Amino acid sequence: MSSSTTPIPSDSTTAALVAPRGRPSLRRGVLALSQYTGFAPAMVLFGLFFAAPMALIVAYSFWTQDGYEVVANWTLANYREVFSTPVYVNTFLVTLWMTAAATALTLAVAFPFSYWLARYVSRRWRRPLLFLVILPFWVSYLLRVTAWTIILGNNGALSRLLGVVGLSTPSWLLYDRPAVIFVLVYLYFPFAALTLYAALERFDWRQLHAAMDLGATQTQAVRRVMLPQIKPGVTTAVIFVFIPILGEYLTPELVGGTRGVMIGNLIDNFFQEAQYAIGAAIAILIAAVVIVLLVIFRRSLEVGEMYGR
Repeated sequence: MSSSTTPIPSDSTTAALVAPRGRPSLRRGVLALSQYTGFAPAMVLFGLFFAAPMALIVAYSFWTQDGYEVVANWTLANYREVFSTPVYVNTFLVTLWMTAAATALTLAVAFPFSYWLARYVSRRWRRPLLFLVILPFWVSYLLRVTAWTIILGNNGALSRLLGVVGLSTPSWLLYDRPAVIFVLVYLYFPFAALTLYAALERFDWRQLHAAMDLGATQTQAVRRVMLPQIKPGVTTAVIFVFIPILGEYLTPELVGGTRGVMIGNLIDNFFQEAQYAIGAAIAILIAAVVIVLLVIFRRSLEVGEMYGR
């Protein structure tokens, strides 16, 4: 009876058997990374023009201001100064309510327009009307704001129109907070209108008719059937309007004057006077408000989950 023995592989044989197994995994890793190479330019731009400046602003907000220079001495004195100065706190609170009021008015104007455009206007006329909505973007932002200072001025078109009908020009028509809110609504109406229209265009209007057939009024059908489904679009419109207005400084400066100052004007003044530390601290507070807003609205932005329900 013959016996056979199993040969014991040598070290070289073991290496030869193991090596090929690692190569496919390495190739798979390289292939997986190559799928993201298209994001490289965006990541470079993001790092150079957002991440790096943001990191510098965060550092400046914790450093010490020595005359016109910023010294890398870590401290919370800048934030203490912001919260202990009534002017800064009041300006920040005024900015929040002006931003909220302008956002609410913008959506209040944009929603009926988008609803009418998506439901009642034929597709033939939708494009011309959408073209009129985006037409102001063809004109410079600065030129549009300057035009409103002329229209709302004491001898402007609106003042003369009020004089024709026998009404006096209100004192708040220019260089006051109501004027700033009015112009901001005009400037950001296209952002809200286009976003809401994109959400309403995808809505199945048969659901609204079915709800009304089951006894719901049109208001109830809109509130209980349509709004929950277009909630991501409404949330996006709020973000597109609220966040840019929160950092506005040009419109308050040109239209609001000294009575329409917002927090962006305060930051601009600090940076013009080379007070970078305190200006950076206020800028970080605005960024914190934006982050809190995005966290609150995060679930509303999950479009797939909302429509899946």
